Amino acid sequence: MTPLSRRRGLAALCLGVAPFASAASGTASPEAVSSTAAPVASDTAASEQMLNPMVVTATLAPRTADQSLASVTVIDEAELRRQDPKDITDILRAQPGVDVTSNGGYGKTSNVNIRGAGGESTLLLIDGIRLRSATAGSPAWQLLEPRMFERVEVVRGPRGSLYGADAVGGVVQLFTREGKDEGPHPSITAGGGSFGTERYGASLTGRADDTRYAFSASHLSTDGTEIKRGDGDKGYDNTTGFVRLSQGFDNGGEIGLLGLRARGNSEYVGGNTDYVQQVAGLYGELPVTERWTSRVTLSEARDESDDDANGSLTHFDTVTHSARWENTLMLGPHDLIAGAEYSQDKIDSSSDYSEDSRDNAALFAQALLDFSPLSLQAGLRFDDNEAFGEEVTGHLGMSYALDRVHTLRASYGTAFRAPTFNELYFPGFGNDDLDPERSRTAELGLRGQFGKGFWDLSVYRTEIDDMIANTSRNGRFAPFNVNHARIRSVELATGADVRDWTLRAALTYTDPEDQDTGNRLVRRASRSLRLDADRALGDWTLGGSFIAQNHRYNDVDNDQRLPGFGLVNLRAGWQFAPLWSAQMTLENVLDKEYATARASAFQGGWDYLNPGRAAFLSVRFGE
Repeated sequence: MTPLSRRRGLAALCLGVAPFASAASGTASPEAVSSTAAPVASDTAASEQMLNPMVVTATLAPRTADQSLASVTVIDEAELRRQDPKDITDILRAQPGVDVTSNGGYGKTSNVNIRGAGGESTLLLIDGIRLRSATAGSPAWQLLEPRMFERVEVVRGPRGSLYGADAVGGVVQLFTREGKDEGPHPSITAGGGSFGTERYGASLTGRADDTRYAFSASHLSTDGTEIKRGDGDKGYDNTTGFVRLSQGFDNGGEIGLLGLRARGNSEYVGGNTDYVQQVAGLYGELPVTERWTSRVTLSEARDESDDDANGSLTHFDTVTHSARWENTLMLGPHDLIAGAEYSQDKIDSSSDYSEDSRDNAALFAQALLDFSPLSLQAGLRFDDNEAFGEEVTGHLGMSYALDRVHTLRASYGTAFRAPTFNELYFPGFGNDDLDPERSRTAELGLRGQFGKGFWDLSVYRTEIDDMIANTSRNGRFAPFNVNHARIRSVELATGADVRDWTLRAALTYTDPEDQDTGNRLVRRASRSLRLDADRALGDWTLGGSFIAQNHRYNDVDNDQRLPGFGLVNLRAGWQFAPLWSAQMTLENVLDKEYATARASAFQGGWDYLNPGRAAFLSVRFGE
């Protein structure tokens, strides 16, 4: 098989996974190609592909989970449809190494912490395009409509050598829909449920020869729930539109575009926010030779908010423009990837920041070497940022196939978190002498991959220097580089497809310690468990999830204890006619009252309450 035909075969295998994230830019080993590129001939083969799926986020090239040399979790379209989350964080909560905190439910501020790192140290990509607020530093996870996405990849561990700043704890990539099959394929969904919730959506996807297209629109509105006891329900609405087009050529080249825009309003205690979340991109990929593929991506991301807090009007807008050039050289079973990236953050705000823009230029390279049964990875990236100077990050990894079932892996990586505009330049508060937070992570993992099951065990240790904290120094309250953290953890993930059962489990033990005080880092649980079980019964599917986490602390002194909790969610699906289906979910069945965050003492020190028991029903027409 020639390198070009091998690339095309993998592109077809990964179709719909990541055109903007270089899904077709690399290759798996010959063994992976021969075992997965052929048409699926049995339920066993399909099950094996779901349990050992292709991932692209970990390496910039398609690799099966056991070949990625990383700790990864993949949530596919079938699982997203079964669980039908109202918030993207619902599907992420208590996945291996993942912790979620929120200021209530339905459009309220949420953070996704991976491997004990803060929310600003988790990178969010939508089809390879980064989205986050440059002022706050973290993405607005709560404002993303889950039905816009057909796949989620979670890579745990540092990926600074691939993506630059803020990939300290890990990377979450959301993949939008793409037309895969010939002809137009429409779908319409309508439903509602508790708290006055209404939810509608429509989509059209398809393919005509080498042209693929996808269009989607959705609307969700809800009266919401109380997030502060006695303060009344806080509503939320979200309207999202999405378009994606691509055109392939006979020489293996491809061009495409993507646009996703969400807007709406979210109420909170004392006010409300009008928001916009938007990503847009253009890409072109060209096979320069049979062994060399080049790709250029131009993108824009926007995070906009207009707040009305007790009559005080403010706005904070971020726009990020990026250009990325990526090249893949295929040398037999080996891949060499190298490129350059330029990005510029601009902010517009009612607050008078001392600086309102910064740019970043980067060079990166990675080698993926397959000497079966030994595989090696090495990556290096150089960033030059206008605000804080130069940073070099790297990654080394190796794996060894002990036999046909077990693979041992080890890795070491560095990463950094860039100070936010608020930390650097907010009027009367910012500190423009801040250095980035810098981390080092060593990891050892062992994976067992069976015909209809898998398990993955990993242990790691992360050291973070120059952690940024708000504190008083020389009579000034501001952000300073003061803390040193050590995070140790054990993660176990397992799953099986047995007869008509789909089973998944995740267990995480984390010790996120502030080395200066010996206390646990703020708002981190140290133990979590997630169990997902679904069964197909003819035209019906029945399933449920159990999620449990222990207590956490809301303050650096570990005086404000937030109790642990256990949640039970149930679901049922019914294919009651050709192309017609119904989905029902019961969330927080035991009506557990729980909180993962507490307001500051200045605000009154009350717990942010999450929603209680809720039921939702939706009807869908389409495949």
